[in-house]
Amino acid sequence: MADLSSLCKRRGFLFQSSEIYGGLGGCYDYGPLGIELKKNLQARWWKAMTYRQDVVGIDASILMSPTVWKASGHVDGFNDPMVDCKECKNRFREDKIDTSKPCPNCGAKEQFTEPRDFNLMFKTQVGAVEDSSSTSYLRPETAQGIFTNFINVQSSMRMKLPFGIAQVGKAFRNEITPGNFIFRMREFEQMEMQYFVKPGVQMEAFEKWREVRHQWHLDNGVRKDKLRWHEHVGNELAHYADAAFDIEYEFPHGWDEMEGIHSRTDFDLGKHEEFSGKSLKYVDQSDGNKKYVPYVVETSVGLDRCTLAVMCDAYRKEFEGDKEKERVVLKFDPKVAPIKVAVLPLMKKDGLEEKAMSLFQDIQKDYMAEFDVAGSIGKRYRRQDEIGTPYCVTIDYDTKDDNTVTIRDRDAMTQERVPMENVTTYLRDKLNF
Repeated sequence: MADLSSLCKRRGFLFQSSEIYGGLGGCYDYGPLGIELKKNLQARWWKAMTYRQDVVGIDASILMSPTVWKASGHVDGFNDPMVDCKECKNRFREDKIDTSKPCPNCGAKEQFTEPRDFNLMFKTQVGAVEDSSSTSYLRPETAQGIFTNFINVQSSMRMKLPFGIAQVGKAFRNEITPGNFIFRMREFEQMEMQYFVKPGVQMEAFEKWREVRHQWHLDNGVRKDKLRWHEHVGNELAHYADAAFDIEYEFPHGWDEMEGIHSRTDFDLGKHEEFSGKSLKYVDQSDGNKKYVPYVVETSVGLDRCTLAVMCDAYRKEFEGDKEKERVVLKFDPKVAPIKVAVLPLMKKDGLEEKAMSLFQDIQKDYMAEFDVAGSIGKRYRRQDEIGTPYCVTIDYDTKDDNTVTIRDRDAMTQERVPMENVTTYLRDKLNF
């Protein structure tokens, strides 16, 4: 993880938030390449989830009525048990350490305070007067904005069960112990979909979405042996759920959750109906206008965790033929790679830069591309390997004679001469997604 985080800063993927002021823990800024990677994953999720007949999208407000969080249980129950080391004053989640052993920070023995609940929600004030009536919260999840808009979406879009509502958005949690790079942050982005079904058929939808969501990660290029299912059983299973599985990825710090697929029954809509006094029942015209509160199957993936998993999965250290030259390469699937093509004139002079720029402008109409003229061609190849660019197109002196260019494949490191007029067709065939 240290190697990856170093590369991310050096190559413009991620920076510590407010770094010039010493940084803010648990918060990161996406650089030019990081945001491109993140947006590619977000766009693929949005297309996979909403370019279909039975799912529509929304973008709900971050600030909501505080009663929303009372109804959802977050005000009273969104807590982590916290302990402090009396010696070094470091704070830990009780469920993440063994309090019978020495402090993992300073080694002090039997120096932990009694556990106490710590609410993870960020409070804020809405309006000009700061009192209890103006208290609001930064949302700790995006799902509640979907539930509160269930009737609005269903009626305005004339949706019939089963159907889903999806959204992508920021969420905020005052984590006690953020860490593992961008795995656990205080400000993060979620991609969630709530699928509303008739009570009694939720398991069919649950299994369908389990299969769909697992395949989505594989389609992003994540290796199958790096993914596994974790079923929630016993005390792990939320009191409102009748089934729950996590898709876990083998991060450098170990197996950990990347996405959850949960059958939430009618808990959420039922609670919002109770607290708001408004009916959130669905009128089932296919069943004699019967009215009922739908059950919900949720898919919830952390966009930042997904981005981290894709970077971890792509990161490689390889040796070339003589076993002495090491290269670092991000083997992104071309579908998610931030830069698809790099155009590299061998030299700035003799008209090579002008020819390269003309080709670059043609390629850029279809793909995110980069133009790089600084440094030796070998160093430029290495830089493109490190940022995960699938193809490099080099314009050299032979180009002036026969109007062909060299196209280098990132993974195989093979090179192929292609007529310049065929480059866009060649790339279209290779980047066919």
